[in-house]
Amino acid sequence: MKTLACIALCVLCITSITNSAHGQLTSTFYDSVCPRALSIVKAAVNQAVTNEKRMGASLLRLHFHDCFVNGCDGSILLDDNSTFTGEKSAGPNANSVRGFDVIDTIKTQVEAACTGVVSCADILAIAARDSVVQLGGPTWTVLLGRRDSTTASLSAANSNIPSPASNLSALISSFTAHGLSTKDLVALSGMIFTHVIK
Repeated sequence: MKTLACIALCVLCITSITNSAHGQLTSTFYDSVCPRALSIVKAAVNQAVTNEKRMGASLLRLHFHDCFVNGCDGSILLDDNSTFTGEKSAGPNANSVRGFDVIDTIKTQVEAACTGVVSCADILAIAARDSVVQLGGPTWTVLLGRRDSTTASLSAANSNIPSPASNLSALISSFTAHGLSTKDLVALSGMIFTHVIK
Protein backbone atom coordinates (compact mmCIF):
# COMPACT_ATOMS: atom_id res chain seq x y z
CA MET A 1 0.00 0.00 0.00
CA LYS A 2 2.96 2.30 0.64
CA THR A 3 3.97 1.88 -3.02
CA LEU A 4 0.48 2.85 -4.18
CA ALA A 5 0.63 5.97 -2.01
CA CYS A 6 3.92 6.87 -3.73
CA ILE A 7 2.24 6.31 -7.09
CA ALA A 8 -0.57 8.67 -6.15
CA LEU A 9 1.98 11.30 -5.14
CA CYS A 10 3.87 10.75 -8.38
CA VAL A 11 0.72 11.18 -10.47
CA LEU A 12 -0.12 14.35 -8.55
CA CYS A 13 3.36 15.66 -9.35
CA ILE A 14 3.01 14.76 -13.02
CA THR A 15 -0.41 16.35 -13.24
CA SER A 16 0.78 19.53 -11.57
CA ILE A 17 3.74 19.96 -13.96
CA THR A 18 1.74 22.25 -16.22
CA ASN A 19 -1.36 23.13 -14.24
CA SER A 20 -0.32 26.77 -14.22
CA ALA A 21 -0.48 26.82 -18.03
CA HIS A 22 -4.16 25.97 -17.92
CA GLY A 23 -5.30 28.73 -15.58
CA GLN A 24 -7.06 28.17 -12.31
CA LEU A 25 -7.90 24.51 -11.84
CA THR A 26 -10.39 23.36 -9.25
CA SER A 27 -11.85 20.06 -8.12
CA THR A 28 -15.37 21.49 -8.51
CA PHE A 29 -14.99 22.70 -12.11
CA TYR A 30 -17.81 20.48 -13.46
CA ASP A 31 -20.08 20.46 -10.40
CA SER A 32 -22.67 22.81 -11.89
CA VAL A 33 -22.11 22.34 -15.63
CA CYS A 34 -21.76 18.54 -15.75
CA PRO A 35 -22.45 17.10 -12.30
CA ARG A 36 -22.38 13.46 -13.49
CA ALA A 37 -18.97 13.73 -15.22
CA LEU A 38 -16.89 12.17 -12.45
CA SER A 39 -19.34 9.33 -11.80
CA ILE A 40 -19.51 8.52 -15.53
CA VAL A 41 -15.71 8.32 -15.74
CA LYS A 42 -15.49 6.21 -12.58
CA ALA A 43 -18.12 3.71 -13.76
CA ALA A 44 -16.46 3.28 -17.16
CA VAL A 45 -12.98 2.90 -15.67
CA ASN A 46 -14.25 0.38 -13.11
CA GLN A 47 -15.84 -1.63 -15.91
CA ALA A 48 -12.69 -1.51 -18.06
CA VAL A 49 -10.43 -2.57 -15.18
CA THR A 50 -12.86 -5.30 -14.14
CA ASN A 51 -12.78 -6.62 -17.71
CA GLU A 52 -8.97 -6.47 -17.85
CA LYS A 53 -6.92 -5.64 -14.75
CA ARG A 54 -3.89 -4.38 -16.62
CA MET A 55 -6.05 -1.65 -18.21
CA GLY A 56 -5.71 0.27 -14.93
CA ALA A 57 -1.94 0.50 -15.36
CA SER A 58 -2.43 1.29 -19.05
CA LEU A 59 -4.66 4.28 -18.28
CA LEU A 60 -2.16 5.59 -15.71
CA ARG A 61 0.64 5.19 -18.27
CA LEU A 62 -1.44 6.94 -20.95
CA HIS A 63 -1.86 9.93 -18.63
CA PHE A 64 1.86 9.90 -17.74
CA HIS A 65 2.85 9.88 -21.43
CA ASP A 66 0.42 12.73 -22.13
CA CYS A 67 1.78 14.89 -19.31
CA PHE A 68 5.44 14.38 -20.24
CA VAL A 69 5.10 15.98 -23.68
CA ASN A 70 3.49 19.43 -23.46
CA GLY A 71 1.67 19.05 -20.19
CA CYS A 72 -1.52 17.22 -19.31
CA ASP A 73 -3.46 18.50 -22.31
CA GLY A 74 -4.84 15.37 -23.99
CA SER A 75 -2.52 15.77 -26.98
CA ILE A 76 -1.64 12.06 -26.88
CA LEU A 77 -5.24 11.31 -27.85
CA LEU A 78 -5.08 13.22 -31.15
CA ASP A 79 -4.82 11.31 -34.41
CA ASP A 80 -2.50 12.35 -37.23
CA ASN A 81 -3.97 14.85 -39.66
CA SER A 82 -2.85 17.12 -42.48
CA THR A 83 -1.24 19.68 -40.14
CA PHE A 84 0.66 17.43 -37.71
CA THR A 85 1.79 13.91 -36.96
CA GLY A 86 0.45 12.95 -33.56
CA GLU A 87 2.17 11.43 -30.57
CA LYS A 88 0.70 7.93 -30.89
CA SER A 89 3.43 6.82 -33.31
CA ALA A 90 6.31 8.21 -31.22
CA GLY A 91 8.93 5.61 -30.30
CA PRO A 92 7.92 5.34 -26.63
CA ASN A 93 4.20 5.11 -27.58
CA ALA A 94 4.05 3.01 -30.75
CA ASN A 95 2.61 -0.45 -30.19
CA SER A 96 2.90 0.22 -26.48
CA VAL A 97 0.54 2.87 -25.07
CA ARG A 98 -3.06 1.70 -24.94
CA GLY A 99 -6.42 2.56 -23.44
CA PHE A 100 -7.49 4.94 -26.19
CA ASP A 101 -10.68 2.94 -26.69
CA VAL A 102 -11.57 3.29 -23.00
CA ILE A 103 -11.08 7.07 -23.15
CA ASP A 104 -13.16 7.21 -26.37
CA THR A 105 -15.97 5.29 -24.66
CA ILE A 106 -15.86 7.59 -21.65
CA LYS A 107 -15.88 10.69 -23.86
CA THR A 108 -18.94 9.38 -25.74
CA GLN A 109 -20.77 8.75 -22.46
CA VAL A 110 -19.80 12.15 -21.01
CA GLU A 111 -20.84 13.90 -24.23
CA ALA A 112 -24.26 12.22 -24.00
CA ALA A 113 -24.68 13.71 -20.53
CA CYS A 114 -23.33 17.19 -21.28
CA THR A 115 -22.21 18.05 -24.78
CA GLY A 116 -19.03 20.05 -25.29
CA VAL A 117 -18.27 20.64 -21.63
CA VAL A 118 -15.73 18.13 -20.30
CA SER A 119 -12.24 18.11 -21.78
CA CYS A 120 -10.50 14.91 -22.83
CA ALA A 121 -7.48 16.08 -20.82
CA ASP A 122 -9.61 16.07 -17.67
CA ILE A 123 -11.15 12.71 -18.56
CA LEU A 124 -7.65 11.28 -18.86
CA ALA A 125 -6.60 12.72 -15.48
CA ILE A 126 -9.74 11.41 -13.74
CA ALA A 127 -9.37 8.01 -15.42
CA ALA A 128 -5.77 7.71 -14.20
CA ARG A 129 -6.86 8.39 -10.62
CA ASP A 130 -9.88 6.08 -10.82
CA SER A 131 -7.80 3.26 -12.30
CA VAL A 132 -5.32 3.43 -9.41
CA VAL A 133 -8.23 3.35 -6.94
CA GLN A 134 -9.84 0.42 -8.77
CA LEU A 135 -6.57 -1.50 -8.45
CA GLY A 136 -6.59 -0.96 -4.67
CA GLY A 137 -4.50 2.19 -4.48
CA PRO A 138 -5.22 5.49 -2.78
CA THR A 139 -7.47 8.22 -4.07
CA TRP A 140 -6.64 11.89 -4.49
CA THR A 141 -8.42 15.04 -5.57
CA VAL A 142 -8.06 15.73 -9.29
CA LEU A 143 -7.96 19.39 -10.17
CA LEU A 144 -10.09 20.05 -13.24
CA GLY A 145 -10.56 22.67 -15.91
CA ARG A 146 -7.84 21.74 -18.39
CA ARG A 147 -8.31 22.69 -22.00
CA ASP A 148 -7.68 20.13 -24.71
CA SER A 149 -4.76 20.65 -27.02
CA THR A 150 -5.60 21.15 -30.67
CA THR A 151 -2.19 19.98 -31.82
CA ALA A 152 0.33 17.29 -30.98
CA SER A 153 4.06 16.88 -31.48
CA LEU A 154 5.71 13.67 -32.57
CA SER A 155 9.16 15.20 -32.06
CA ALA A 156 8.32 16.40 -28.53
CA ALA A 157 6.95 12.95 -27.67
CA ASN A 158 10.11 11.31 -28.98
CA SER A 159 12.36 13.66 -27.03
CA ASN A 160 10.37 14.08 -23.78
CA ILE A 161 8.99 10.62 -23.04
CA PRO A 162 11.66 8.24 -21.80
CA SER A 163 12.43 5.53 -24.33
CA PRO A 164 11.81 1.91 -23.35
CA ALA A 165 15.53 1.45 -24.04
CA SER A 166 16.58 4.24 -21.65
CA ASN A 167 19.14 3.34 -19.03
CA LEU A 168 18.70 4.34 -15.38
CA SER A 169 20.70 7.53 -15.74
CA ALA A 170 18.55 8.70 -18.69
CA LEU A 171 15.34 7.85 -16.83
CA ILE A 172 16.43 9.77 -13.73
CA SER A 173 17.41 12.76 -15.89
CA SER A 174 14.07 12.72 -17.69
CA PHE A 175 12.07 12.59 -14.47
CA THR A 176 14.24 15.27 -12.87
CA ALA A 177 13.66 17.55 -15.88
CA HIS A 178 9.93 17.26 -15.15
CA GLY A 179 10.31 18.07 -11.46
CA LEU A 180 10.02 14.45 -10.32
CA SER A 181 12.27 12.43 -8.06
CA THR A 182 13.90 9.03 -8.33
CA LYS A 183 11.28 7.82 -5.84
CA ASP A 184 8.57 9.02 -8.25
CA LEU A 185 10.28 7.12 -11.07
CA VAL A 186 10.38 3.90 -9.06
CA ALA A 187 6.77 4.23 -7.87
CA LEU A 188 5.33 4.94 -11.31
CA SER A 189 7.43 2.26 -13.00
CA GLY A 190 6.50 -0.26 -10.33
CA MET A 191 2.79 0.39 -10.73
CA ILE A 192 2.88 0.14 -14.48
CA PHE A 193 5.08 -2.92 -14.75
CA THR A 194 3.48 -4.79 -11.84
CA HIS A 195 0.02 -4.55 -13.36
CA VAL A 196 1.08 -4.97 -16.98
CA ILE A 197 2.75 -8.33 -16.39
CA LYS A 198 -0.06 -9.76 -14.25
